[in-house]
Amino acid sequence: MNNATLLVISGPNGGTRFDLYPEDCPLTIGRSVGSQIRVDDTEVSRKHVRVDHDGTGFRLTDLDSANGAYLNGKRITETPLQNGDSIRLGMTSLTFQQGVQDQPLAPSNLIQIVDDENSPQHSAIVQAESASSASVWPVQKTGLELLYQVAEELVRPAQTQEALLQRILYLTVAAVGADRGCVLLRDAVGGELTPFVFCHRDRNQESPSAQQEQMCISRSITGHVLKHGQAVRTSDAVSDTRFGGHSIVQSGIREAICAPMKGHEQLLGVFYLDIATNELPGASTVATGRLSDEHLKSVLAVARQTALAVESRQFHSALLKAERFAAMGQTVAVLSHHIKNILQGISGGGYLIEMGLNQSQEKLIRQGWGIVERNQNRILDLVMDMLSFSKDRVPKLEPGNLNHVCAEVAELALSLSAENGVKFEYRPDAALPIAEFDKEGIHRAVLNIVANAIDAVAERDNGHVVLQTSYDSQNDVMLVAVTDNGPGIPEEQRASVFQVFESSKGERGTGIGLPVARKIIREHGGRIRIESEPNEGTRFILSWPRGNPKSETVRLDSPTMSPPD
Repeated sequence: MNNATLLVISGPNGGTRFDLYPEDCPLTIGRSVGSQIRVDDTEVSRKHVRVDHDGTGFRLTDLDSANGAYLNGKRITETPLQNGDSIRLGMTSLTFQQGVQDQPLAPSNLIQIVDDENSPQHSAIVQAESASSASVWPVQKTGLELLYQVAEELVRPAQTQEALLQRILYLTVAAVGADRGCVLLRDAVGGELTPFVFCHRDRNQESPSAQQEQMCISRSITGHVLKHGQAVRTSDAVSDTRFGGHSIVQSGIREAICAPMKGHEQLLGVFYLDIATNELPGASTVATGRLSDEHLKSVLAVARQTALAVESRQFHSALLKAERFAAMGQTVAVLSHHIKNILQGISGGGYLIEMGLNQSQEKLIRQGWGIVERNQNRILDLVMDMLSFSKDRVPKLEPGNLNHVCAEVAELALSLSAENGVKFEYRPDAALPIAEFDKEGIHRAVLNIVANAIDAVAERDNGHVVLQTSYDSQNDVMLVAVTDNGPGIPEEQRASVFQVFESSKGERGTGIGLPVARKIIREHGGRIRIESEPNEGTRFILSWPRGNPKSETVRLDSPTMSPPD
């Protein structure tokens, strides 16, 4: 597979996906309107990089950009692109994705399990009583213990990014023994640091709590870390010549640790922890030297792991956003095309009506109105299908006769089949029992299946569709079968017919009818089964539980329906 995509992970265009095709190369990426791939990033040059395809793969070339191009954290001039590569242009981070063929699995006979139970040489395996960090290390410490606890938080499901960072900050502040802590993230546009989560620890309490008082952060320390990309520790911040003493004094900082949150190739922000001096209001005098190099290494490791987790979340968020954009675009394209066809039909009917009025010909007026009326019904069907598919609903179960509902469907199907030259038959089960179901929902589901069957045989000389009702007394299940003598559905395509916007009817189909029918039947606790063979027709069988109606049986007096002569 030669096609590839560029997914914008972060930056002003986050969530946008650009498709790359070899035949379209070379492609320019930049801020200029003339660039084939345009990014709205002020730190990106007008023409920043070029993507080429050399016949075997894609290559990235820097076009002498002002801020350079970075691949996996390293500045490049020209390099081949591999699946999963991370590209940074200004403040914009992109991921290169290319389809790869599945590698063949190794034969199972190459794997052998040997019995080493009696082997004289083996290692002892010690099993912990519990997998939780609280039982393995009941007393919170720094180093590997802290990383273990952080790793548990990183894989905990259903956490927002804010909650995740807050919890990791709590663990780190408590483990290091700092008074206060804060995580600052860089803005996607501009790169300025913005406080994201923060907390403080009362020396009389064992665990930190959410910050309730104002926390001053030294711009000198954070600026130094951002500039050099290295973690720093100061045990006497006021006297440390690396930082501006004036801001340190104003901030009331005695000791501090600041570590960069460096992902695979992008600096996302900083982890900042400090210990207040006795000059800070409400603080007590505490001796210096509480923060050590071991603490610095621990905070640096936590910041690194957290940055990788944030990058991973950004990637999945951008991927989800791109998928939503793609689905939205597909939806708009399909619906716009279908609505356009309906409007063209209404326009044609209106033209005939106008001609009939000008010529005082009632026949033309009636013909035009018939076209307008049919297209009005198509609009109604489309809107109702969209409403049915767009939201989950609880069926309004009422006792009723399924034959009556299917008879109403048959009346509509008779005119539709006559227009398409299709023979239609309705064969109700006269001894059908009363059932509980949503009459409006079942009507729409059956109508969608019948309309689909009529469309499937509309171009055949002897198209034939049969609607039947039945009852499975053994399983207490209601049955509706719709059979046609169309071309059939290959087995490999049966799963896709219920996917939204998957239509094999060209301009005549929206790809919503069958998914809506399945959704309604599933809401009734039932299912739709397909029986089909190539060139031997198709049968859709709708089945759902009968429920617990009071009446047992109501016979239908109307005769079997077939198309008018």
